[in-house]
Amino acid sequence: MNDIYRDLTLGRFLSYVTYNTASVRGEAATPSSPGQWDLAKALLEELKTLGLSDVTLTDHCYVIARLPATKGKEGLPAIGFIAHLDTSEEVSGEGVRPILVEHYDGRPIELSGGLRLDPQQEGALKAQEGKAIVHTDGSTLLGADNKAGIAIIMGAVEYLLKHPEIPHGAVEVIFTPDEETGKGLPQFPLEALKSKACYTIDGGGLGELDWECFNAWSAEINFTGISMHLGAARGRMVNAVLMASAFAGMLPRNESPEATDGYYGYYCALAIQGDVEEASLKVYIRDFDFAEGERRVAALHTYAKAVEALYPGGKAKVSAQVQYYNMKEKILAQPEVLDKLRRAYDNLGIPVREKPIRGGTDGSRLTELGIPTPNVFTGGWNAHSRLEWLSVEEMAASCQVVVELIKLW
Repeated sequence: MNDIYRDLTLGRFLSYVTYNTASVRGEAATPSSPGQWDLAKALLEELKTLGLSDVTLTDHCYVIARLPATKGKEGLPAIGFIAHLDTSEEVSGEGVRPILVEHYDGRPIELSGGLRLDPQQEGALKAQEGKAIVHTDGSTLLGADNKAGIAIIMGAVEYLLKHPEIPHGAVEVIFTPDEETGKGLPQFPLEALKSKACYTIDGGGLGELDWECFNAWSAEINFTGISMHLGAARGRMVNAVLMASAFAGMLPRNESPEATDGYYGYYCALAIQGDVEEASLKVYIRDFDFAEGERRVAALHTYAKAVEALYPGGKAKVSAQVQYYNMKEKILAQPEVLDKLRRAYDNLGIPVREKPIRGGTDGSRLTELGIPTPNVFTGGWNAHSRLEWLSVEEMAASCQVVVELIKLW
């Protein structure tokens, strides 16, 4: 049966990853990059070609399509499936060359730049021996986050259109821009959505099921120094670059992404730029406990005062805002949404692996707005990395989960 879902997803995935859709942090426009428009327009035409008439591409690059309920099922609740168009800008998405390995032999895979995929270090890769995988050549990311999700949803839509005998309620398809920058839903036309519940298809390996995530803050710290001729700087110049560096050095190393896992939160110094007179530092704060996140925000203000004390005459100003909230509480308040998802896994013999997302999805924001939206696996691994790879079998299984969910609803 998985061969059917493989055929519905693999070709699409290999095509979608060739679009450079990297979003741009700090860009005010939505979408933040032109490549997202290119993929959105291609998906719009593909949905129309499949036979959907209710398809829209909004002014802010949201693709919204609706598969009508089958006859006699119009009274059933609508459900939605979401994936995002963009990829992370942390690694290049230009000129992605996906490499399909039909029967992985279980040995290390040498990539460009001295990188390698090593099954001795990645148990998930070792488990793919004899199976099909897709990986990069090492010069770019792959884009399984989240083009695998798009391929899975599109494959499920085609499956239902080819099997009109399967009864179902209305199904909504939503492809969003700029998820990776944390602003994927502010421009979303919520009034256009009829779904009682949604599911993001944006998780990792087989069986992953996510329904809690970080609370997230984005902070920018702006430093103002005093510029002077370097030959006459003693006792007069205040270097904003050094202020920003000193601030970054105050962030606790044991509360960083590379030093934490599970339910531990962190600070992440994300970007620093500037010159002697003006500099800025971007910091992300993440924690499952909202109060702990607020504690970290308060600490940023303390660090700013400390830097001002170290650099008399200089100024440090912290601006922080919430990006998204932990979706746990609101999802648990509507248990049917999770119950049906667990049942879909069980019906297909897929062991459930429930874990917290050390990040967020568009589902975080949508849940906050009142539509519970847990997250389903895609088969993608090592996201945001030149070592990113995809299990073809797991992507096909996810497509089957989507179809099963639609049947259950």
